[in-house]
Amino acid sequence: MSWQKNIFDALLALDVRHVAYVPDAGHTDVIQGANEHVRMNAVPLSTEEEGIAVLAGAWLGGERGVLLMQSSGVGNCVNMLSLVKTCQFPLLILVTMRGQEGEPNFWQNPMGSITGDVLSLAGLEVRTIDQRETAGDMVAAAGEQVFKKEKAMALLIEQKVIGVKKFGD
Repeated sequence: MSWQKNIFDALLALDVRHVAYVPDAGHTDVIQGANEHVRMNAVPLSTEEEGIAVLAGAWLGGERGVLLMQSSGVGNCVNMLSLVKTCQFPLLILVTMRGQEGEPNFWQNPMGSITGDVLSLAGLEVRTIDQRETAGDMVAAAGEQVFKKEKAMALLIEQKVIGVKKFGD
């Protein structure tokens, strides 16, 4: 069973109904699963900060959601993250990391190096998934805390877990 499937299964077990995402290869299996599953609503976004508003609305409607994005999208969310802190609704974000060891696209390095710090400064608890074997369990544990204690948390999925993107030769 793949680490992505373990993450999807953890989200199902947490009764996550809304999966807001900006398309990203690192989240492909979760996005595909959400698009195919009858209990989930896959919400494609044009920009990452829209996902925070979508999930606030889902929570107000009594349902749970998750936001999927790449580390480069975290910078787009800074202002909108103030909504989470002010309104104190639960937020679970899964971030696929770029700009780490082996990154072939140097444009990813600046945001990749400060992603966790930015999210922490915005008031989110930040944890790192650095092993494929623990990905599902870490999402399950984080989701339990987020939804039961109404807190905000981001899980950073390291590049060594998702794999370094390869570009044409």
